Amino acid sequence: MRPRDLRLLPLAAAVWCVALFCVFVPGSAWGSAAICGIAAVSVLGAFWWRRRHGGLHAGAGLLMVTLAAGAAVAMSTGFASPARDRIAEWDGRVVEVVAAVTSSASTGQDGRLWFEAVSIDVGPPGQARPLAAPVRIGIDPADGFDLGARIRVTGEAAATDAGERSALVVFGGEAEVVSPAAGVFGAAAALRLAFVERSLRLPDPGSGLLPGLAVGDTRAVTQELTDDMRTSGLSHLTAVSGANCAIVVGAVFWLTALCGGGRMLRVVLAAMALAGFVVLVTPEPSVIRASVMAGVAMLTVLLGRPTAGAGMLALCVVGILLADPWLAATPGFALSVVASGALILLAPPLSRGMTRWMPAPVALAIAVPLAAQLACGPIIALFAEQQSLIGIAANLLAAPAAPVATVMGLLACLAAPIPPLADLLTASAWLPAAWIATTATTTAQLPVAQILLPAGLASALLVLVVSASLAAVLIARRGAFRPRIARAIALARQGAAGVLIVVLSLAGAHLVLSGPLASSTAPDGWSIAACDVGQGDALLVRSAGQVALIDTGPEPGPLAECLASLGIQHVDLLVLSHFDLDHVGGTAAVFGKVDAVLHGPTAEPADERLLDDLVAGGARLTPASAGLRGRLGSAAWRVLWPIRDSAAFPPGNDASVVVDFDGGGVPRSLFLGDLAAEPQRMLLRTVRLGTYAVVKVAHHGSADQDPGLYEAVRATAAIFSAGAENDYGHPRDAALDMLTAAGAHNLRTDTQGRILLGIRDEELQVWTER
Repeated sequence: MRPRDLRLLPLAAAVWCVALFCVFVPGSAWGSAAICGIAAVSVLGAFWWRRRHGGLHAGAGLLMVTLAAGAAVAMSTGFASPARDRIAEWDGRVVEVVAAVTSSASTGQDGRLWFEAVSIDVGPPGQARPLAAPVRIGIDPADGFDLGARIRVTGEAAATDAGERSALVVFGGEAEVVSPAAGVFGAAAALRLAFVERSLRLPDPGSGLLPGLAVGDTRAVTQELTDDMRTSGLSHLTAVSGANCAIVVGAVFWLTALCGGGRMLRVVLAAMALAGFVVLVTPEPSVIRASVMAGVAMLTVLLGRPTAGAGMLALCVVGILLADPWLAATPGFALSVVASGALILLAPPLSRGMTRWMPAPVALAIAVPLAAQLACGPIIALFAEQQSLIGIAANLLAAPAAPVATVMGLLACLAAPIPPLADLLTASAWLPAAWIATTATTTAQLPVAQILLPAGLASALLVLVVSASLAAVLIARRGAFRPRIARAIALARQGAAGVLIVVLSLAGAHLVLSGPLASSTAPDGWSIAACDVGQGDALLVRSAGQVALIDTGPEPGPLAECLASLGIQHVDLLVLSHFDLDHVGGTAAVFGKVDAVLHGPTAEPADERLLDDLVAGGARLTPASAGLRGRLGSAAWRVLWPIRDSAAFPPGNDASVVVDFDGGGVPRSLFLGDLAAEPQRMLLRTVRLGTYAVVKVAHHGSADQDPGLYEAVRATAAIFSAGAENDYGHPRDAALDMLTAAGAHNLRTDTQGRILLGIRDEELQVWTER
């Protein structure tokens, strides 16, 4: 087998590093371009001199090209920076933006419809002036805009941090279409819309997922299915990246070959099909990368050099970064490139190594998703807390259905002008889509589906060590080496095996302690628990065998782990203080496990949908307002806030449900939701509070607090529920000092993990995880 040509990989790595430096260090672009340019000219001079006098070094040409490419990407950044700086000056102001839509839309966690665009005019409402720069816009989900449309949006603007691809984020209110998508983009939009409508007429599961699999339109995918796809490692199937482009190109190649077409005809037809596919699904950054890579791969086939894939990938990376240097800082682009590189470089040796234990076709089928997961895992750990452990198995189960759903869905989309044929093709594509949806839902519920690690460099290094160790063990040693090198390789493999043994032992212990022995890790005497769910609230109160849960945190995973560690399988009373994501985002973890729900005022359709899901699981709903009372086991609870039908405090933080508990073995405790200082003062004036043993500090310990309230309640312990190193700086030093001055002992989930409190011999007992 011919060896892989890896000579161009340093070129791509160097250009990527230059792009990262230029976009993360504003103002450095032209200086970097000058340094790289001068260095390139110097190397060129040395190249010319050495060529005349002999002894030319083989790497001189590659070094010169690398420096020239670095200068080019720095210049590209420099030319784009002035417009980005000008539009960033609108930070914190209300602006009117006329922009051209450049991506498909997706529903964000805030309920808005988000998409990328390039501004045309920017300015105060009614006074917009020409200015072109990349922006990200969020609008009412009732509105929808397609690639190529020109829209006008008025909203509050926020400048982005250095390195982000969009220079400005606009939180839009109402939006209007200045001119709809026209030409090929308009036709593609009409085909997509007809396909989505036709798909949604089919039953779940699979109806909402089918447009995502075929054309990358994920607006109809529920949040629950999105979470399950992410947990099971199947979310790439709706990202329209390398896998989808490969399916399209492979299908056209196969059909052309079946009809007797030669290599040139196959490449030409595949290129035409790929171009049409990119227009149909909208040219997202990942689609651009994938389509360019597929085009270059076809070129390698045409030239008869399939082993040049790594070099071609490197050229793709350089070309794309020259066009848009800010892609260097986007996780999606990095994952896309790394996954492609893993399939080219890592999958073949993994497959050969695993043939020691299994047939070659099975080894290859496992090696493809395994290579992608091993390579992408460290990058995922930099930005996300979830690491899928079931991804390889889920991808193997979904693999037969993905090409069928993609190809049949695309044909159904293209057949929209012929309704009977489109209906038949859509129905045919629904079955594999339903299979993938069921696979995601089923595998995501397995107890070992994922592991949670704090996002950051330390977790990325840990995952890198484990991934490299697994690859070292699986890859078979090939060829003869000198004794010293052979011993070094053997020692490295033994070290990798040792790492895996330690990791598997720790994972097994964690599985046992978080499963059958979960409740044994918690003291029996707790009655209040503050779960460590990141930047959010999730607190438990227990009395006489009954349990209340106050808010659910930002994600289901951390809440589910906390409940399992405490042996909680059922929630008698769920209190949703308000409907911000950091308080209700994890509610899916308790669907079907709740008897009664107390909830704050709703404001958005998404709030009502969440309550409907709880009702579908058997829960009874009660809108919370001051004066409402009840019992939890032997303890009594009462709602202190909000005031019924109050117009002074609209739904949200200031209308948070405030509840207290007393008796039945529960320390007298007060849970303040996210109240700001003004409603805290109103609460103090309207309710006779008395003193409390425990207070859950409002709004994660923000600075917007009323000292008078905390002086009045004189709590022994103050709970701050916040995420480690969160962007808000919670809890603030002012809030910590205020509670200390009020005589409270501060307890923080960001530094101490899960916090448990109880009463023993009339004294408050505290247990912390760290």
